Amino acid sequence: MTIRPHPLHLAIGLTVWFVYFIIVYGGMSVGCEISEARNSTHPFNIINGFVLLVTIAFTIPLAWLAWKCHRATPSKPTQGRFVLRLSAVLYAISALATLLVGFPGVIYPPCL
Repeated sequence: MTIRPHPLHLAIGLTVWFVYFIIVYGGMSVGCEISEARNSTHPFNIINGFVLLVTIAFTIPLAWLAWKCHRATPSKPTQGRFVLRLSAVLYAISALATLLVGFPGVIYPPCL
């Protein structure tokens, strides 16, 4: 799959991160209401497993897109080069933000 310079790449990474954020915190809220893990004081339960799986499922594609945009950057200075480099940075920031949001959701008890 080849990545072509397109302005839509500038918005996709942060939009995907926003969807991840809604899924994780909405899922944790619902999970704390319906699961027996809400009384748990240790981080090894079904809710934290859900957060871990969703974090991995969103981080890997974002990091892959960042790498693909970086590798597809042409050597000549063009508008496409700017779009692809900026897209690579935004995808990488989105992947890092996904990890930073998911990390506390994995190591702390979910329903305090």
